[in-house]
Parts: sequence; structure tokens; C-alpha cells
Amino acid sequence: MKTLGLTGGIGMGKSTSAQLLRDRGLPVIDTDDLARQVVEPGQPALADLQALFGPEIIGSDGHLLRAELARLVFADSDARRKLESILHPRIRELWRAQVNTWRLEGRSVAFVVIPLLFETGAEKELDATVCVACSSVTQMQRLQSRGWPPIQIHQRIQAQWPTEKKMATADFVVWTEAGLDVHATQLDRVLRSAGS
Repeated sequence: MKTLGLTGGIGMGKSTSAQLLRDRGLPVIDTDDLARQVVEPGQPALADLQALFGPEIIGSDGHLLRAELARLVFADSDARRKLESILHPRIRELWRAQVNTWRLEGRSVAFVVIPLLFETGAEKELDATVCVACSSVTQMQRLQSRGWPPIQIHQRIQAQWPTEKKMATADFVVWTEAGLDVHATQLDRVLRSAGS
């Protein structure tokens, strides 16, 4: 089985790519979903985060206040590294297990969506990497439509490799400026090139 990693800057089309791949019947796991899973109430990671960042990151219902945690860690690179040291090993363990399950099922290809793919060195465990990208103008428009203030957008973009570096490092690049049909055509080309 070939395992492809899908990455790209924030707001550049990773979720759309993942959905287009799922629509083609391909197995896709998104590490953003796993990141939410590992901090559910009762999970050890949530207790670790509370011990590190304090009770103010936990809501009255026992759930992580994601916006509050983001406010803390995106303004402080040291805090962000501590957060990542708690979450990333657990997330990697989960996606590795899912990939192994798909391998045992005899799947021919699988995708793992990892926003910080290169930053975490995950490419060493994958057969190929795909970077989805768009212009910085389009990226800003997409992120502003989420209602994020400019400072938060800037902090999140700065927390990742520059798009140009991701594109240069990836095996394949999918440019997401045009419509869904063009986006899908590029993904189909990647699938053919990857030999799936």
C-alpha cells in the first residue's frame, strides 16, 4: 500500500482535498480530527494540557476551550512547542495505527492529512507527499472569512513553514485557486502519478 501525506498552509485547501479524495472512495485520515480526539474529556492529553496551561483552558462542561488554548500558544512559541510535545506523539500513534489497519485490509493507497507534515518529519514514514497551495491573497481571504482577527491569522501562518518551502519539498503540488473541478483534476493526476 502507498501512503501519501497531504499538507499545505492553513486555509489552502487541505480539507477540501481530503473530501475530494473521500468522494473517490479513498481512505483518508485527518490529523486535525485526531488532535480533537486526543483532548476529549477523560483523555490523558487533556489532563496534561490542564496541568501545563492551567484550569482556564477547560470549560465548565469539561471540554478543552480550543480558542483559549490557541490564544496562549500562538502568541508564545515555547508554549506551542510544549503543546506539540504533548499532542504530536499521540496523534502520530493514532494515524500509524489507522494506516496499518488499511494495509492489513489490502488497500492500495491511503492519505494522511498532516498540516505540520514536514515540520514534524513525518515525510520519512510516507511514500510521497502532496502540498496543496494557493496565493497569499486567497489564503488571507479564506482565513478572514473564518472571522479570525489579523493578528491571529499572522501568528498561525508564522507557526508553519512558508508555503514556498512546503511546495519545494513536496513530491506533488495541487494549486487550489481555481474551482473544484480543476482541484479534483489535479488530485486525479497525483493519484495516477503515484501509481495508485
